[in-house]
Amino acid sequence: MADYDAILVFSFGGPEGPDDVMPFLEKVVRGRNVPRERLLDVAEHYHHFGGVSPINARTRELVAALETELAAHGPRLPVYWGNRHWHPFLGDTLRTMRDDGVRRALAFVTSAFSSFSGCRAYREDLARARAELGEGAPEVDKIRPFFNHPGYVETCAARLREGFDALGTNDAHVMFSAHSIPIAMAEGCDYEAQLRDLSTSVAERLGVERWELVYQSRSGPPHVPWLEPDVGDALRDLAAREPGAAVVVAPFGFVADHMEVVWDLDEEARELAESLNLRFARAPAANDHPRFVRMARELIDERVGDGSERPALGTLGPRPDRCPEGCCAYRPRGRPRA
Repeated sequence: MADYDAILVFSFGGPEGPDDVMPFLEKVVRGRNVPRERLLDVAEHYHHFGGVSPINARTRELVAALETELAAHGPRLPVYWGNRHWHPFLGDTLRTMRDDGVRRALAFVTSAFSSFSGCRAYREDLARARAELGEGAPEVDKIRPFFNHPGYVETCAARLREGFDALGTNDAHVMFSAHSIPIAMAEGCDYEAQLRDLSTSVAERLGVERWELVYQSRSGPPHVPWLEPDVGDALRDLAAREPGAAVVVAPFGFVADHMEVVWDLDEEARELAESLNLRFARAPAANDHPRFVRMARELIDERVGDGSERPALGTLGPRPDRCPEGCCAYRPRGRPRA
């Protein structure tokens, strides 16, 4: 039985006003040689929504719901919140935790999948922030990826029903959408297999027969191959096959409705679908759905207890609590990685 004295909700972070947008984007791409013109283009997505990303608001809601869940059912542990790329920064949160006497914390990362960007990068940031804080920095263990936990599958199924309800029909094509990653990154992990496992489990739970896995939010130079099909291309193909079809896009590769969801899907994909005469709805992400919050508590119980019960649906089984050396390694072209 592990002796934890706090929970850390560890998220990506996002700007909360127009003046935050460029500093936030510059921090996200630091060291990646992204042209400023590209940053200015992306900044316009944020300014379309007043310079505010929804991610921090969704994370606040999740933290509040998790505090309530733990107070009601235990374990009664304080919940802290830190971000990779914007306030509250992880390093500041770890300093507060240290000053509060926290010795060992369990991190719930707002990413369901294991890949370099969805798991390893968070672990590396945790290690870096602890090293920078130095003596007295709390130990932090990361909760396993939960893409196939029954609680996530059940949450996604409930959210997909909301998408069907928005259309007023269950007779719709479903596109399960996730953030695309470079193929070189995908080759170092089983991200695609995890997405397919989740999609299959959700589809089977609701009896959905017409579905496909699609990707969104591609970035980077055009000569670098990324996972496909893009959601826009998938919508065009659907319109050609089934003129006037109904489609629900379910962004279950994301656990919250943040900028990639509200811009790439609610704005761009919806506009494209309407131009193609498709009936379009977008299912919500997990956000603070009660089953998702209960799943977080169950994963905490799993680690606080003896860990003998590690439920997982689909075919891949539960991910390990501690990632093996070299897990999800990624070497971008032209950038060596140890």
